[in-house]
Amino acid sequence: MVKAKLMPDHEAPTTFGSELICTIVERLEAQYGVPKWRERQDPVDELISCILSQHTSDVNSLRAFAELKRAYSTWDDVINAPVEDLAKVIRRGGLANSKAARIQQVLLQLIQDQGDTTLAALHTMTDEEARLYLMGLPGVGPKTAAIVLCFALGRNVMPVDTHVFRVSWRLGLIEKKIGEAKAHDALQALVPEELTYRYHVATITHGRTVCKAPVPHCPSCVLSDICRWNIYESRSSRSN
Repeated sequence: MVKAKLMPDHEAPTTFGSELICTIVERLEAQYGVPKWRERQDPVDELISCILSQHTSDVNSLRAFAELKRAYSTWDDVINAPVEDLAKVIRRGGLANSKAARIQQVLLQLIQDQGDTTLAALHTMTDEEARLYLMGLPGVGPKTAAIVLCFALGRNVMPVDTHVFRVSWRLGLIEKKIGEAKAHDALQALVPEELTYRYHVATITHGRTVCKAPVPHCPSCVLSDICRWNIYESRSSRSN
């Protein structure tokens, strides 16, 4: 059994062997099942869907994206639509005015860069080149870039959402103080390439069901014996 490295909460280990990451993934998949890879959608569709998902629920963003696709036959139609009309179409996704403007800006940038509303050029780029290109688009951060690369292009790039981040820092793999944005690079360096997608899916599921905010359900957690947060919380409780 892999043992946790005990340390104060404000510290984090700087290196990990792949054995620990494998143990985490194996235990979580034994609990939740092994995810099957499914390409979700075209890279541009994925990108616009991600923009709509910012600061709202999956249910609302998916509805907003479906309504956008029903209302407009092509991306050119989206570009040419009055921004007020586009905002009304995607209103279910929240922050509709800013997202409508952002979507049009992104699509116009693609035309300027690629000559069309396409991300086909990403296929010829390295992961880092593609990530940097996407993050150069208006309003695209590391999470959106990683989602597009992982789910639309099948790259071994780690998307880090609030669940992945919370589970990872509680386990002690990264420091909480680095924040979600920097956690992308930190976890990308820690998790073996072949486990990137599986770690992402497993920790999202675990974060939603057991390792919740603000209080995790440690007694039912399959990682409790190797989790820094649980070990130190338990120790603190016993000493009080």
